[in-house]
Amino acid sequence: MSIKSALEQLGMGPCYHMKIALPRFYHLNFFMRAWRGEKVNWKRFFRGYQSVVDWPSCSFYKELMLEYPEAKILLNVRDPEKWYDSMHETIWAIQPAFPFWFPPVVKKIHDEIIWKGNLQGAFEDREKTIGVYIEWIEEVKRTVPEEKLLVYEVKEGWKPLCDFLGVPVPIKPFPHINERKNF
Repeated sequence: MSIKSALEQLGMGPCYHMKIALPRFYHLNFFMRAWRGEKVNWKRFFRGYQSVVDWPSCSFYKELMLEYPEAKILLNVRDPEKWYDSMHETIWAIQPAFPFWFPPVVKKIHDEIIWKGNLQGAFEDREKTIGVYIEWIEEVKRTVPEEKLLVYEVKEGWKPLCDFLGVPVPIKPFPHINERKNF
Protein backbone atom coordinates (compact mmCIF):
# COMPACT_ATOMS: atom_id res chain seq x y z
CA MET A 1 0.00 0.00 0.00
CA SER A 2 2.93 2.36 0.63
CA ILE A 3 4.15 2.03 -2.95
CA LYS A 4 0.59 2.33 -4.30
CA SER A 5 0.18 5.58 -2.39
CA ALA A 6 3.61 6.83 -3.45
CA LEU A 7 2.97 6.11 -7.14
CA GLU A 8 -0.38 7.88 -6.96
CA GLN A 9 1.22 10.90 -5.28
CA LEU A 10 3.77 10.98 -8.12
CA GLY A 11 1.02 11.12 -10.76
CA MET A 12 1.12 7.41 -11.64
CA GLY A 13 -2.42 6.77 -10.47
CA PRO A 14 -4.76 5.32 -10.12
CA CYS A 15 -2.64 2.35 -9.15
CA TYR A 16 -4.11 -1.18 -9.22
CA HIS A 17 -3.53 -3.20 -6.02
CA MET A 18 -4.80 -6.49 -4.57
CA LYS A 19 -7.09 -4.42 -2.36
CA ILE A 20 -8.96 -3.41 -5.51
CA ALA A 21 -9.24 -7.02 -6.69
CA LEU A 22 -10.51 -8.63 -3.49
CA PRO A 23 -14.08 -7.25 -3.45
CA ARG A 24 -14.46 -7.61 -7.22
CA PHE A 25 -15.11 -11.24 -8.13
CA TYR A 26 -14.82 -10.57 -11.87
CA HIS A 27 -11.29 -9.24 -11.25
CA LEU A 28 -10.36 -12.37 -9.37
CA ASN A 29 -11.86 -14.54 -12.08
CA PHE A 30 -9.89 -12.57 -14.70
CA PHE A 31 -6.64 -13.39 -12.89
CA MET A 32 -7.63 -17.04 -12.53
CA ARG A 33 -8.24 -17.23 -16.29
CA ALA A 34 -4.84 -15.65 -16.94
CA TRP A 35 -3.22 -18.08 -14.47
CA ARG A 36 -4.74 -21.04 -16.34
CA GLY A 37 -3.16 -19.69 -19.53
CA GLU A 38 -6.37 -18.45 -21.13
CA LYS A 39 -6.07 -15.44 -23.42
CA VAL A 40 -7.03 -12.28 -21.54
CA ASN A 41 -7.15 -8.64 -22.55
CA TRP A 42 -4.73 -6.88 -20.19
CA LYS A 43 -5.21 -3.44 -21.74
CA ARG A 44 -8.97 -3.62 -21.41
CA PHE A 45 -8.72 -4.93 -17.86
CA PHE A 46 -6.29 -2.23 -16.71
CA ARG A 47 -7.89 0.61 -18.64
CA GLY A 48 -8.06 3.60 -16.35
CA TYR A 49 -5.01 2.52 -14.31
CA GLN A 50 -1.58 4.07 -14.75
CA SER A 51 0.34 1.54 -12.62
CA VAL A 52 -0.03 -1.83 -10.89
CA VAL A 53 1.51 -3.28 -7.73
CA ASP A 54 1.17 -6.35 -5.50
CA TRP A 55 -0.31 -9.77 -6.11
CA PRO A 56 -1.85 -11.01 -8.29
CA SER A 57 -0.56 -8.52 -10.90
CA CYS A 58 3.11 -9.13 -10.08
CA SER A 59 2.63 -12.82 -10.89
CA PHE A 60 2.10 -11.74 -14.50
CA TYR A 61 4.99 -9.31 -14.88
CA LYS A 62 6.27 -11.09 -18.01
CA GLU A 63 2.89 -10.90 -19.72
CA LEU A 64 2.52 -7.27 -18.68
CA MET A 65 5.99 -6.44 -20.04
CA LEU A 66 4.90 -7.80 -23.43
CA GLU A 67 1.63 -5.89 -23.33
CA TYR A 68 3.24 -2.65 -22.11
CA PRO A 69 6.78 -2.66 -23.56
CA GLU A 70 7.40 0.95 -22.52
CA ALA A 71 6.61 0.25 -18.86
CA LYS A 72 9.18 0.51 -16.12
CA ILE A 73 9.36 -2.29 -13.57
CA LEU A 74 9.74 -1.64 -9.86
CA LEU A 75 11.02 -4.67 -7.95
CA ASN A 76 10.18 -4.04 -4.33
CA VAL A 77 12.55 -6.09 -2.17
CA ARG A 78 12.88 -6.66 1.54
CA ASP A 79 15.13 -8.55 3.88
CA PRO A 80 14.00 -12.16 3.14
CA GLU A 81 13.63 -13.10 6.82
CA LYS A 82 11.52 -10.01 7.56
CA TRP A 83 9.49 -10.58 4.39
CA TYR A 84 8.67 -14.12 5.49
CA ASP A 85 7.73 -13.02 9.02
CA SER A 86 5.47 -10.31 7.63
CA MET A 87 3.74 -12.72 5.22
CA HIS A 88 3.35 -15.29 7.97
CA GLU A 89 1.80 -12.83 10.41
CA THR A 90 -0.53 -11.19 7.89
CA ILE A 91 -1.69 -12.89 4.69
CA TRP A 92 -0.92 -16.43 5.86
CA ALA A 93 -2.51 -15.77 9.25
CA ILE A 94 -5.89 -14.84 7.73
CA GLN A 95 -6.19 -18.09 5.75
CA PRO A 96 -8.44 -19.76 8.36
CA ALA A 97 -10.89 -16.85 8.03
CA PHE A 98 -11.44 -17.37 4.32
CA PRO A 99 -14.41 -19.71 4.58
CA PHE A 100 -16.22 -17.20 6.79
CA TRP A 101 -15.34 -13.73 5.54
CA PHE A 102 -14.48 -14.23 1.90
CA PRO A 103 -16.15 -15.95 -1.04
CA PRO A 104 -14.47 -19.11 -2.38
CA VAL A 105 -12.79 -17.33 -5.33
CA VAL A 106 -10.64 -15.31 -2.88
CA LYS A 107 -9.34 -18.48 -1.26
CA LYS A 108 -8.88 -20.06 -4.70
CA ILE A 109 -6.76 -17.18 -6.03
CA HIS A 110 -4.60 -17.17 -2.88
CA ASP A 111 -4.20 -20.94 -2.99
CA GLU A 112 -3.50 -21.35 -6.69
CA ILE A 113 -1.53 -18.22 -7.55
CA ILE A 114 0.22 -17.27 -4.32
CA TRP A 115 0.62 -20.32 -2.09
CA LYS A 116 0.81 -23.18 -4.61
CA GLY A 117 1.99 -21.12 -7.58
CA ASN A 118 4.49 -18.38 -6.79
CA LEU A 119 5.47 -19.84 -3.42
CA GLN A 120 5.49 -23.44 -4.73
CA GLY A 121 3.27 -24.90 -2.01
CA ALA A 122 6.03 -24.64 0.55
CA PHE A 123 5.04 -21.68 2.71
CA GLU A 124 5.10 -23.65 5.95
CA ASP A 125 8.75 -24.48 5.21
CA ARG A 126 10.38 -21.18 6.13
CA GLU A 127 13.80 -21.86 4.59
CA LYS A 128 12.41 -23.18 1.32
CA THR A 129 10.01 -20.24 1.01
CA ILE A 130 12.77 -17.74 1.68
CA GLY A 131 14.76 -19.48 -1.05
CA VAL A 132 11.80 -19.17 -3.42
CA TYR A 133 11.57 -15.45 -2.58
CA ILE A 134 15.28 -14.91 -3.26
CA GLU A 135 15.06 -16.84 -6.54
CA TRP A 136 12.03 -14.73 -7.57
CA ILE A 137 14.09 -11.57 -7.09
CA GLU A 138 16.97 -13.02 -9.13
CA GLU A 139 14.61 -14.17 -11.90
CA VAL A 140 13.11 -10.70 -12.22
CA LYS A 141 16.61 -9.19 -12.36
CA ARG A 142 17.58 -11.63 -15.12
CA THR A 143 14.34 -11.12 -17.06
CA VAL A 144 13.74 -7.37 -17.01
CA PRO A 145 16.14 -5.22 -19.06
CA GLU A 146 18.38 -3.31 -16.66
CA GLU A 147 17.34 0.11 -17.97
CA LYS A 148 13.69 -0.69 -17.21
CA LEU A 149 14.23 -2.10 -13.72
CA LEU A 150 14.51 -0.45 -10.32
CA VAL A 151 15.38 -2.80 -7.46
CA TYR A 152 13.96 -0.85 -4.57
CA GLU A 153 13.33 -0.96 -0.84
CA VAL A 154 10.60 1.26 0.57
CA LYS A 155 12.95 2.43 3.31
CA GLU A 156 14.98 4.19 0.58
CA GLY A 157 12.21 6.75 0.28
CA TRP A 158 11.43 9.08 -2.58
CA LYS A 159 14.76 9.80 -4.27
CA PRO A 160 15.57 6.52 -6.07
CA LEU A 161 11.93 6.06 -7.07
CA CYS A 162 11.60 9.61 -8.38
CA ASP A 163 14.95 9.44 -10.19
CA PHE A 164 13.87 6.19 -11.88
CA LEU A 165 10.50 7.62 -12.91
CA GLY A 166 11.92 11.00 -13.92
CA VAL A 167 9.71 13.04 -11.60
CA PRO A 168 10.53 15.60 -8.88
CA VAL A 169 10.93 14.46 -5.29
CA PRO A 170 7.90 15.52 -3.19
CA ILE A 171 8.40 17.65 -0.11
CA LYS A 172 6.10 15.49 2.02
CA PRO A 173 7.34 12.32 3.72
CA PHE A 174 7.22 8.99 1.91
CA PRO A 175 3.98 7.14 2.83
CA HIS A 176 4.19 4.23 5.26
CA ILE A 177 0.91 2.33 5.04
CA ASN A 178 -0.10 -1.27 5.73
CA GLU A 179 2.10 -1.76 8.76
CA ARG A 180 1.97 -5.33 10.07
CA LYS A 181 0.51 -4.27 13.43
CA ASN A 182 -2.49 -2.71 11.64
CA PHE A 183 -3.15 -5.69 9.38
